[in-house]
Amino acid sequence: MSLKTSSQHGLAHLAINGMFLMTMVQAQQFEYPPTEKDSQIDDYHGKTVADPYRWLENDVRESPNVHAWVEAQNRVTFDYLERLPYRQEISELLTALWDYEKIGNPFRRGNWYYFWKNDGLQNQNVLYRQIGLQGVPELVIDPNTWSEDGTLALGTVSVSDDGRFLAYSIQDGGSDWRTWRVMELASRKILEDELKWVKFSSVSWTRDSRGFFYSRYPEPEEGDAFQSLNKNQQVFYHRVGTDQQRDVLVYRRPDQPDWGFDAKVSEDGRYLILTVWKGTDDRYRVLYRDLTEPYALPLELIDHFENEYTFLGNDGQVFYFKTDLDAPNGRVVAIDLRDPKKRRDLVPETKETLSSVHLVGNAFVAEYLKDAKSRVLLYDLNGDLVREIVLPGIGTASGFDGYRTDTETFYSFTSINMPSAIYRYDILTGKSSLFRRPETLFDPEDYLVKQVFCPSKDGTKIPLFIAHRKDLEPNGKLPTLLYGYGGFNISLLPQFSIANLAWMKLGGVYVQANLRGGGEYGKEWHQAGTKHRKQNVFDDFIAAAQWLIEHDYTNPDKLAIRGGSNGGLLVGACMNQRPELYAACLPAVGVMDMLRFQRFTAGRFWVDDYGSSDNPEDFPVLYAYSPYHNLKAGTDYPATLITTADTDDRVVPGHSFKYAARLQEYHAGSDPVLIRIETRAGHGAGKPTEKIIEEYTDQWAFLVKHLDFKPQLNLTEDRD
Repeated sequence: MSLKTSSQHGLAHLAINGMFLMTMVQAQQFEYPPTEKDSQIDDYHGKTVADPYRWLENDVRESPNVHAWVEAQNRVTFDYLERLPYRQEISELLTALWDYEKIGNPFRRGNWYYFWKNDGLQNQNVLYRQIGLQGVPELVIDPNTWSEDGTLALGTVSVSDDGRFLAYSIQDGGSDWRTWRVMELASRKILEDELKWVKFSSVSWTRDSRGFFYSRYPEPEEGDAFQSLNKNQQVFYHRVGTDQQRDVLVYRRPDQPDWGFDAKVSEDGRYLILTVWKGTDDRYRVLYRDLTEPYALPLELIDHFENEYTFLGNDGQVFYFKTDLDAPNGRVVAIDLRDPKKRRDLVPETKETLSSVHLVGNAFVAEYLKDAKSRVLLYDLNGDLVREIVLPGIGTASGFDGYRTDTETFYSFTSINMPSAIYRYDILTGKSSLFRRPETLFDPEDYLVKQVFCPSKDGTKIPLFIAHRKDLEPNGKLPTLLYGYGGFNISLLPQFSIANLAWMKLGGVYVQANLRGGGEYGKEWHQAGTKHRKQNVFDDFIAAAQWLIEHDYTNPDKLAIRGGSNGGLLVGACMNQRPELYAACLPAVGVMDMLRFQRFTAGRFWVDDYGSSDNPEDFPVLYAYSPYHNLKAGTDYPATLITTADTDDRVVPGHSFKYAARLQEYHAGSDPVLIRIETRAGHGAGKPTEKIIEEYTDQWAFLVKHLDFKPQLNLTEDRD
């Protein structure tokens, strides 16, 4: 039953035994569905905390009461959204802008080049291959044929070294769970192999292409697949053509149920490298196993979780790693298995952040961040600088994959006003040549992108990317959308988004803030926004909002903030702390209950960044900014559109449900505070194009209404 359209369920279905019915919440003329409250109270280290909406944590697929609440909320929300001015016109604009061919970076296996392509409005990207760079593309897999609503997506793919087999994962309804299948490429035959309960894992083929290594979790108990904690991951070997029950257990640690494993076969096929992780911090243990010895056991190479060790490749018994050992900004080292205590420095640390390294064409391709913009350098295997890879402009470069024997690699280049173009890089000559550039209905030159730096509360300089149409001049009245994330060492780089381009075309200013907690300036920048220093992230975002006002871009009646996941937490916390600073807020799939996040699915991994309420030292810090717990009764909050999805098993939707219920209870203003709950969708990955366009249509129409401006809706720029 659709949670969005099933209107036959009345509010009477919200009655729950043993709970007390709230009166209908009314903010002037806006009415919300009633939400039950119970008497749940928890004791945190001597501090009692009420949690009256605990029941909304229950899985919407398993709880009729939560299901009915979701339906009631969606009826109110969609009734409001569908009546917004310009909604249909915004939908048509987004659809027109979205409708252009998009191609991903090619990768080569044998004589074949594989690549992703979307014709424009296809719900899911399609996998193709062709012989040579000028070959005729042929279809490999089209996931758009798998479901009518486009909610079955093709996830990660891996081609065996001999090009015979393709292993591919299927994502259902946006869930993090993946089901892996195997295709015989010559015949396109789908084999009977089916691997279930795989999450947070790729596959890595052995050189003989007879099978691959992967990681999986035990099958959850019935009804717990989207709620229970992910523990006891194990590494298996799967041989093509056999049942999953016959897979060989390679490694497990029942004494360490929180550990996860990434299994990778070295390019020479000799070693299996097991990278062990236990959270979101880039701190790993490393084991290796000699695959030439049938009875060999994995041996420890790195026996602690103190530093990053990302395996890049090897020359025999010499392993190459990207690490932050004695190098907060990152470096490349060599470790000889015959004397593993020694670390030979190859690519030294620089003042710029080393974001990633690829070993391709017998060279290290090192991607750096310089003030949140890409810079790429090429080093030989001795660590000597060969050259800088000249990029097409100021923006973001990504890709550079390949084998040691390759003489070419591919990368994409993008900026806020520039869709991704694909370039072929010749490693021998150092020349980049354009491989594919999309044709769009807009001219990137019509948009201005610049970077500024604003001081945070403690004086730290925070980078901001500001983008808008060139015909707009700061006048203190521009509708402005400020976006941020600030966590988990994730860097926000200047990348293209059709939705953001549409926002700018409508007449809005788009601002992207590089907050502490991200990875833009290395390890210290990340740690400055974690755990007991998390308030720095909120201070940075608030400072960015104030800077935009002080520099005459906008004012509080024209300013909106947006963020997703950890960025949803950011929006919720900043909205609580400075509600008068914004006209509208868009928290998406946010972590809103900071006292209980670690009790669901992947939440326990986030303790690295947040801390845990189970720790008496962390509890008061978390409680002080937790969005759900810091809403205050009688406050006039900004117009708010919370977004989440019923099958989000990354940040379970109960976070947003509870936050919305309490926000509606406490809100004293006349602007709406609504929750939009998508069906058959998860945390974001795999969401079909149709649903993405619908969601942005609603968000941009909501902003047009509550920032109170007349949008420009024609596809050609209007200079009048």
